[in-house]
Amino acid sequence: MEVVASSPPARGRPLSTHTLLQNGDKVSNSQVQEWLTELISGEEYIYGYRMLAECLRVQYQALINDKKVYRFCKELGILKPQRRKIVHYPRRLARNHTITASNQLWQLDIKYGYVEGYDQFFYLADMIDVYDRTIVGYHLGSSCSAIHICQTVKAAFKARLSQGEARPIIRTDNGPQFISKAFGALSADENEPFIHERIPPKSPNMNAYIESFHATLERDVLDKTSFETFEAAYQAVRDYIEFYNARRMHGSLGKRSPAAFMNWLKGTKEDLKKFDRVL
Repeated sequence: MEVVASSPPARGRPLSTHTLLQNGDKVSNSQVQEWLTELISGEEYIYGYRMLAECLRVQYQALINDKKVYRFCKELGILKPQRRKIVHYPRRLARNHTITASNQLWQLDIKYGYVEGYDQFFYLADMIDVYDRTIVGYHLGSSCSAIHICQTVKAAFKARLSQGEARPIIRTDNGPQFISKAFGALSADENEPFIHERIPPKSPNMNAYIESFHATLERDVLDKTSFETFEAAYQAVRDYIEFYNARRMHGSLGKRSPAAFMNWLKGTKEDLKKFDRVL
């Protein structure tokens, strides 16, 4: 499995990378931008940045002013005049599938971690195969752009798929990296296209497998450790993903790890219908 990781930022006066919530918690600015893209993908698409700022304050309890929301909207290209641009890659809504083997459906999402020593967030963009529960590829870095996502997906294709094998459906939420022109272009590659599905806003249950992995990672690693450096955080996540893929047993895999499950599949004559995933 190939991994794309970026180096920690140089020391100096750090820029604000987070937004406060009413309960005192911090969320990354990238998370706020994801909330904005989800808002404009739903009923709130009619709003300008001032009303979107109010939605953030009411729905997410964000302590944020209109000026900051304007800056985010401008960066995302969702200010009112800009939303009239031609959509290059139309949105394809997620639908139910019956998954009967590996490499049919991958779920992709972004998780945010915190480095206390820098008072900054880091990013984990990772993909899970919903059939065998393997984390098939990931990016770790102090930033996470559409380019990083594309590099990670391409590396996973190379490591996971054989020559001529059909590419899996990739399901994401409506984060800015996933609605970008770069990711749309990757999915529409004329040589090896793949289907990119986007879940409706506020429906994380449709990405339940990667959400479950992130909850497990948070419980087992991120909530237990205060990281002083980016490299310490990255190494902890790398070690956990290696453990998760190779040794962590899953009840849904017959009490096997993803690696053990895939090895078992090669030699078994058992009826495998009980392992089908409908989602």
